[in-house]
Amino acid sequence: MRVTKLTIAALAVVAGLSLTACQNEDIAADPKPATSAPTANGDASQEQGEEEQGQEGGTVAGTGNNEDGTTGTCRTDELDVTATDATIDGDTDGTVAVTFTNGGGRDCALSGYAGVDLKTSAGSLSAERTGEEAPSVVLKDGEKVSFAVVYPVNDSGGSGVRITGLVVTPPDETKSVTLDWPGAGSLPVTDGSGTPVKVGPIGSAGQGG
Repeated sequence: MRVTKLTIAALAVVAGLSLTACQNEDIAADPKPATSAPTANGDASQEQGEEEQGQEGGTVAGTGNNEDGTTGTCRTDELDVTATDATIDGDTDGTVAVTFTNGGGRDCALSGYAGVDLKTSAGSLSAERTGEEAPSVVLKDGEKVSFAVVYPVNDSGGSGVRITGLVVTPPDETKSVTLDWPGAGSLPVTDGSGTPVKVGPIGSAGQGG
C-alpha cells in the first residue's frame, strides 16, 4: 500500500511539472504587449496634432483674388461697357458717362483713368486726363462704376466736327471697346492747340471736368 501511494504521488508531481512547462511555452509563444495609461502630455500632443491637421485640411471660400491675396485687375472681356448722355441742362459743356459693369464672376479692381478716343469726321481724337486724383475701386461681380467724358458743345452755328463713335480702353488694358456716341453730334472746330475733350478718373461721372 505504501508503494502504491508513493507511485501515485510521484505521478502527480510529474503531471504538474508537465502542465507548468506547457503553460510557460504558451506564454513565450504568445506574449501579451505591455499597456500603460496615456499621459496628459500624450493627450495634449494628440489633440494638437488633430487640430493642426484640421487647420491644414480646411478650405477658405475664394473671392477671385490672386494667390498673394490681392484683387486682380478687371479685364476688358469681363466688363460690360456702356455710354449714356449725362449732360445737365445749363452746363456749358456736354458730359457722357461711361459705365463699367463687372460680369466676370469674380472681384476685380479698377484704378486710374480709362483710355478714351472719339472717332470723328476729322480722324481720331484722344481725350486728355483732367488730373483729378484717381482712386482704386474694387468691383464685386455685378457691381458697376462710371467715369465722365466732358466735351465742348458746338454752339457756333456751323457743322463743326462730327462725332461718329467712342472707343474706350479700361485702365491697365490694351483691348478696347467701340461704342455709339450718345452725346451731341459734333464738336466745335478748334485752333488745333490741344484736345477739347477731357476724361475723368474712375468714379468721376457727374463730377465734371
